[in-house]
Amino acid sequence: MLWAGLLVAAASCYGLKLAGLSLPQAWLQDPRIQRTVQLLPVALLAALIATQTFSTGHRLVLDVRAAALGVAAIAVLLRAPFLAVVAAGAATAALLRLL
Repeated sequence: MLWAGLLVAAASCYGLKLAGLSLPQAWLQDPRIQRTVQLLPVALLAALIATQTFSTGHRLVLDVRAAALGVAAIAVLLRAPFLAVVAAGAATAALLRLL
């Protein structure tokens, strides 16, 4: 059963990629599409961060991950380098878990 699911997922991914490559060029040159495509990675990353930070299984939780995200957001606002942002968030989570 596991192999069947894997094969269906692989075929679906290939079909989705083929559908994207098969779009007419005129559709891709539409200004609305051009504006939207630039925003998709940011929206997907924000959704992933929100899901991983505020949920466990099927439950909504508020724990040290939210505090770590807040510290990381402040570091981003202060224009800290990427590694400093990650380190600040990780250190915050580690210290709060220690407490």
